[in-house]
This record gives sequence, structure tokens and C-alpha cells, in this order.
Amino acid sequence: MPRPVYFDCDTGIDDSMALAYLLASPEVELVGIGSVHGNVSAAQGAGNTLALLQLAGRGDVPVAVGCGDPLVGEFAGGAPHVHGSNGIGEIEVELDEAARMPVAEDAADMLLRLSNEHPGELEIIAVGPLTNLAVALQRDPSLPERIVRVTAMGGAALVPGNITCVAEANIGHDPEAAQAVVSAAWPVTLVPLDTTLENVLEEADREKLCASRHPLTRAVGEMLDFYFDFYVAEYGRRCSALHDPLAAALAVGGMRPRVAPAVPVEVDVTDGPGRGQTVCDLRGQRQGPVDRPGANVRVVLATEGQLAPHMVERLLSFETVSPGVHAAV
Repeated sequence: MPRPVYFDCDTGIDDSMALAYLLASPEVELVGIGSVHGNVSAAQGAGNTLALLQLAGRGDVPVAVGCGDPLVGEFAGGAPHVHGSNGIGEIEVELDEAARMPVAEDAADMLLRLSNEHPGELEIIAVGPLTNLAVALQRDPSLPERIVRVTAMGGAALVPGNITCVAEANIGHDPEAAQAVVSAAWPVTLVPLDTTLENVLEEADREKLCASRHPLTRAVGEMLDFYFDFYVAEYGRRCSALHDPLAAALAVGGMRPRVAPAVPVEVDVTDGPGRGQTVCDLRGQRQGPVDRPGANVRVVLATEGQLAPHMVERLLSFETVSPGVHAAV
């Protein structure tokens, strides 16, 4: 039986890749999706998610709007230079009227409800700021008792950050929420920039996605055109990192970690230059990965193989859905 998954996202381009990957994965069942501030506003993220679900023919998956601001401060305004003004590379999806509305409950309440409906079975995959998870923990501190594991894309252990010299965006946009999540009594797998930047999608891969007959796969290929332009400055060529889809693939089991020690992790919540840094205690790792006693956060520093071939194969495995549903640039 597929494992139940709650997916928490700030639906930009790499979130879209992760969502498509999860929808194409028979190992898991998406039982709910929550949006959060980050790449776009929480409201825009929910709208993007609903549009992508429609392209996949999966209007049965409920979507809840989550937190529009971090625990401290306000929404930072998104990343239009990375993901486009609409978060999905400026492509437009014509939404059916019935597919436009998220559910009435907010994302934190959705997560709590699902945890009670699937106690001891529900997995969380979070690829945006962790505000919704932190709010759910505030509302019900017993939540971790009902969750199998949390897999979160975020942080930078041994490499620079991407919004400051030390902070990665998902953690940096709500350090207080991230600290609440890594300090809660549940197993966390953290997928940081150390490994997401080492997994790269190339132009030849994008062209395969664009040639797909499936509207969601094709839309992902089209929105990557915008994303590739941003990454030229990072890689010196048109390609992209695979941040969120790598977290999804590791959670599903399609990818495996090669170096992933369980170590103490703290998030800097001060107002100084270190704010948002994931401080991973990686002492004693020189001779190979060593799990530290009592540590609940496993930090993925390297993977077995590259994600791109596996992800492309999985996205191309979608069956064609009903005609008339399409994306337009």
C-alpha cells in the first residue's frame, strides 16, 4: 500500500518538480498539501499547486493555504528573479472553476487532522519555510508522536548559504520555525544545499520533459526555461540545481543517501550575521559518517548517484490525461 504523505511547499519551479515527482511515485499517496510563504505568497503557492494538480488530473488531492508570514516578521516578497512573477516560470495554466478553491482549513490544521487520520503512518515532506509545521507543533505538541518522519529541504552544512553567506532560503525565511522543527521529538532528514547543488538537471533533460505528451510533465519542462536562465550565473551554463525534488526522491526512496550522519543541529535565531544558519555538529566525521547518540536530525551530505536520470524517467512515466487541459507560455 502507498505510504500517506503530507506535502508542505511554497510552490515555485523546483517545488513543481517535486510535486510532479510525488504524483508519479506509486510508493506514496499525497493525502494533503499545504502552502506557505517563500518563493511566492502562500495564496499564490496554493493557486499554483491547484493548477499543477489539475494538469495531473489529480483534483482529488486537497490543498490548504498555510502561513502567509514567518513566526517573526513579515513575508519577504518571494523570489520572482528565480521563479518568475507567478512562481512557475511565467507559464499560465487555465484552471477549471471547480479547481480554483483550496479547502477551508489552514495548512497546520490539515496536518494535525491527517496525523490523527493516519497515526503512526503519516510522513511529512517539507520544501519551503517550516512555518506551518511550527504552528502545528504549537497547536498540538503531541504531533511528533503520530509522524513517521519529516524530510525537509533546507540548510547549508558545509557550504555557503544562498540568501546570506550562511543561510539557505527555506531556513533563513523563518529560522524560529526551523529551530522548532529540528528540536521536536521526531526523526528529521535535512536535505541541504551541500547535496542539492550537486544534483543538476541539464538542457537535454529539460528537452525530454518538454517533449512529453503529459501536460504536467510538459509544463515542468517549460517553466524550467526561466529557472535555467537564473542558474547560468551559478554553473556557467543553462541547467539547474534540484533542491526540492531531491528531498522528495530521498523521502520516497527513489534516491538513497551516501553520506548522511545523524548529528546535533541548531538553527541560529539571533539577529546577527549568522541568523538562519543551520549549525550542524559534524565533528568526528573525518573517517566516515558517524551517528551521534541521541541526535534526531540526519543531514544528507552526499547521495548515491545523480537524481536527474531517475527524475526524468519517473516524470515521463505519467499516463496521458484527458485532452483539453493545457499550459501555455
